[in-house]
Amino acid sequence: MIPLICRWYREHRRDLPWRQGKNAYHTWVSEIMLQQTRVEAVIPYYERFLSELPTVQALAACPEDRLLKLWEGLGYYNRVRNMQKAARIVTDGAGTELEKYFSGAPEIPGRQEETEIVKALLALPGIGNYTAGAIASIAFDLPVPAVDGNVLRVLSRVWGDNRDIMKQSVRRSYEQALEKAMRTVFSDKNTDVIQTEDSENNKSAQMVEYLLPGDLNQGFMDLGALVCIPNGSPLCGQCPLGERRLCRAHISGREQEFPVKEQKKARKIEHRTILLIHDGKKVVLRRRPEKGLLASMYEFPNYYGILNRKQVLQEVKDMGMNPVRVRKLEPSKHIFSHIEWHMTGYEVLMEENEGRTTGCLYQKPATSPWILAEAAEVRTKYAIPSAYEAYASLLGRMIDG
Repeated sequence: MIPLICRWYREHRRDLPWRQGKNAYHTWVSEIMLQQTRVEAVIPYYERFLSELPTVQALAACPEDRLLKLWEGLGYYNRVRNMQKAARIVTDGAGTELEKYFSGAPEIPGRQEETEIVKALLALPGIGNYTAGAIASIAFDLPVPAVDGNVLRVLSRVWGDNRDIMKQSVRRSYEQALEKAMRTVFSDKNTDVIQTEDSENNKSAQMVEYLLPGDLNQGFMDLGALVCIPNGSPLCGQCPLGERRLCRAHISGREQEFPVKEQKKARKIEHRTILLIHDGKKVVLRRRPEKGLLASMYEFPNYYGILNRKQVLQEVKDMGMNPVRVRKLEPSKHIFSHIEWHMTGYEVLMEENEGRTTGCLYQKPATSPWILAEAAEVRTKYAIPSAYEAYASLLGRMIDG
């Protein structure tokens, strides 16, 4: 099975920017971005991120506000916070052993260093078994599995496995089985002999290629994304395993029954009221608390529940401002992994300047201060969660006229 997937990957691999050469830092950035985010959506973020933060040292030194702005739109912001924490560990005195592997083209560790490298990766914030396996195999050619949803789906169909793949015990058993197979196949000089046709001499020829652990893990990723797809019918006619009758689900015609997953619980719904308070030039923002959902990001004034116009007017007056006009906006919805925000919006036009300049308006106990920010800078300077995208876009149109 492993040589078939490696060969298929070499022939059908997707051309992605993080696959241009071996670079542990590039692999790390791409794998963190790809968590919970589609490949097509990640590409422009990846290119922008690396353009501004081309090295692990640059990531470690980046100011938090700028870091969050670079990540804006990808969501799950703890991912990039953990990346920076890890980058600082890698680049300070305690991370000198790892730093040499994350600087440019990686120094390929010997097999005797393999355990230490994986252990050091797993000790970094935000890096679990999958990400450590991806970095170790793709950048360092180490036989370490990277088991994600694609691998679980492909192997559950190949093996006809009726176990729930959402259980950690099942995932771990897949990791152990794959690791054992990889250590057997990927010896120091393991090769794949490929038959080719020599057209000039009208005879068969043989081409020898090394089998690489990174090709297997990326082959699973691409096979799951392009062929052994999660929704609809898998394209078994294009699968190197299906055509060799190595897939039990395909042989029995039960592809749609795998993988087995426990049904997710329904998300909690939260109703919120969002206020776009502006004077045509400045807009009211608040920085969220340092911990919790959307930590340290900027947001528009918002309240639990659905406020009516009278309640909105009172809230704005309580903030010490004089509203000139209140207009109801179209509702919006944003889905997090565990909750849904159903949002009602209002535009609140206030008197221009009102004698204030950009800065703190007021501060309630246990909350961050509201600020008056230049509306033109909301898109470029402040990291606004994608949950507010509909209202941020609307604000831009309002200000632009």
